[in-house]
Amino acid sequence: MVVLAAASALVVLLVALPWQPLIALDGDISRATHRWAVDEPGVTHAFRILTDWVWDPLTMRLACAAAVVWLVWRHSAWRLALWVAAACALGTLLQQVLKAAVDRARPVWPDPVDSAHYTAFPSGHAMTATVVCGLLLWLLRLYGAGRALWRTGVALAAVSVVGVGLTRVWLGVHWPSDVLGGWLLGALVVAGAMASYGRWHGSGPA
Repeated sequence: MVVLAAASALVVLLVALPWQPLIALDGDISRATHRWAVDEPGVTHAFRILTDWVWDPLTMRLACAAAVVWLVWRHSAWRLALWVAAACALGTLLQQVLKAAVDRARPVWPDPVDSAHYTAFPSGHAMTATVVCGLLLWLLRLYGAGRALWRTGVALAAVSVVGVGLTRVWLGVHWPSDVLGGWLLGALVVAGAMASYGRWHGSGPA
């Protein structure tokens, strides 16, 4: 958790400064992926569907809400349900505070393939997916998911978290470091939720 906190703080600092080597690298990667997005409209259309309807923050938050309902309805695990809901809400709050504080502009293209509003850092899609998928994997562990279910969950989470980050850069609405920051900050929220729950409520669900 200390490593995650340090890495997250470093990325926030480098973006906020801004640190020119990082800005230059962001620009190089973004220009290359934007050319591919323009040249491959079929892939771009598929990525737009994934980022807007499958991996978007609303869908992720609905998945988290479903998990909270499941915890209460099937297991009467009120404390754990509240912990999961609070962690998801904290992730959203942290994301919005940083967006306002860093106030980073999104990429601007003469021939955009998609659009997005508000500031860029951190990527809300990447951070929300990381928080929700991380929390869901934690619940699978707490409730002793079998090997097949665990592996399936890990695979789906990895594809979702990595995939949504890549779509945001491909569609030209985020810089790569926005996505990296979202991943790191989301993982930090999950690690904090797990550590604090274990300290106050023990290792099992309640």
